[in-house]
Amino acid sequence: MIEVDVAVLGGGPGGYPAAIRAAQMGMRVAVIEQGRLGGTCLNVGCIPTKAWVQSAHAMKDAHETFAKLGVNVSSVELDFTQVQANKTDIVDRMVSGVGGLLKANGVTVVEGRGTFTDPHTITTDTGETITFAHAVIATGSSPARPPVEGIDSARCVDSTGLLAIDAVPPRLIVLGGGVIGVEFASAFSHFGSDVVIVEMLDHLVAAEDIDACVELERAFKKQKIAQHLGAVATKIEEAANGVILHFTDATGAAQSVEGDLVLVATGRRANVEGLGLEAAGVTAERNRIPADEYRRTNVPHIYAVGDVAGYWQLAHTAFREGEVAAENIAGHAITVQGAVPRCIYTDPEIAAVGLTEAQARAQYGDDKIRVGKFPFSALARAAMFADRTGFVKTIHETSLDELLGVVVVGISATEIINAGVVGIDSEARIDTIADSIAAHPTLAEALKEAALVSLDRPIHWPPKKPTGTA
Repeated sequence: MIEVDVAVLGGGPGGYPAAIRAAQMGMRVAVIEQGRLGGTCLNVGCIPTKAWVQSAHAMKDAHETFAKLGVNVSSVELDFTQVQANKTDIVDRMVSGVGGLLKANGVTVVEGRGTFTDPHTITTDTGETITFAHAVIATGSSPARPPVEGIDSARCVDSTGLLAIDAVPPRLIVLGGGVIGVEFASAFSHFGSDVVIVEMLDHLVAAEDIDACVELERAFKKQKIAQHLGAVATKIEEAANGVILHFTDATGAAQSVEGDLVLVATGRRANVEGLGLEAAGVTAERNRIPADEYRRTNVPHIYAVGDVAGYWQLAHTAFREGEVAAENIAGHAITVQGAVPRCIYTDPEIAAVGLTEAQARAQYGDDKIRVGKFPFSALARAAMFADRTGFVKTIHETSLDELLGVVVVGISATEIINAGVVGIDSEARIDTIADSIAAHPTLAEALKEAALVSLDRPIHWPPKKPTGTA
């Protein structure tokens, strides 16, 4: 039997930070993990997919960018075996690093599937019993599949299955135009697949700012990624040369598309089943374990963080939620707060923080919202990268001139957005952004330039023509 102050069920991005932080505060901690440390993010999520994305960007550079920069590369070929080997090496190193961090902090790692047997006990299928004063549930989420006839075909894979393939499919159908779907669509387009996206909403990544959605759709069209928006999948059937996805399009007409594989990217569902939550007295819903702002469940000494808590499905929010849970177990009263960046690793990248323009107008009213937008096409640094796609957009309200949102589309958008996170968290005024001294030449100076546009003080962009002029 293992006796601890804190038992953490799950060793992913919600679980292992909770364990490390609790151990730092002097508590005895055990992490129970049925698979490899690092959870979905490290093993079959953000880390391996972004490793693929980097390979995809390299292919684009070799085919398109290098020639513009005067670097001639002959016989460009994709070595997918090496792409996979590089991905695996990165993942293995990161997983090993998490194990090292837990060991360095004195955290006990218990291998096996853990199940609550009472409010203070977890048993594993490997025969271990862990008793605890407090517990953190960090069991993450799994890919969800919609009820479409034929979707259980071996040619229909989720993101985990796609990451395990040994060859690039000549034709890839992506069912779902959310974050996961568009990231894989973008990568496989550069890998050489003919890609078709079937999405039931009217836009790709429809939760984001409409300007970002439109820019991504335009870029995908240029890359010859076919998009069927407002389309509903009705049936999947195997064919002699692959698989056929049937769907109704936005007009209600029946259509179909044939491919070699279907990526099912229609969302994720919290892992709440088979945990013995009833034995612990923890209330669970179909897709989350309700937890308050301190991440306590209805059982005060048991917490839930990350995907399973249902607030966000992001590794970086799970990191913070795990830390917050540990702090509160130690007797503090800390809530999860602050601006949350949203990053999409497509080509072009999309990143945003705070409110979209539509959300800001709905909340504050049209007459109190000002928007500034500055294109990368006007940036010397973007031209140096031979990629002038995209823009930076600022959104602020006019009563206090407070920054409400930032949207970035284009190269390094996921890096630039962190300046917007700090700006929103510090309640920065738009003139603070506009009057800052931005390093030149950089991509990030587009944030300052967008703020200047919003204040009708553009320096490197033509001013608006006065109303009524020709």
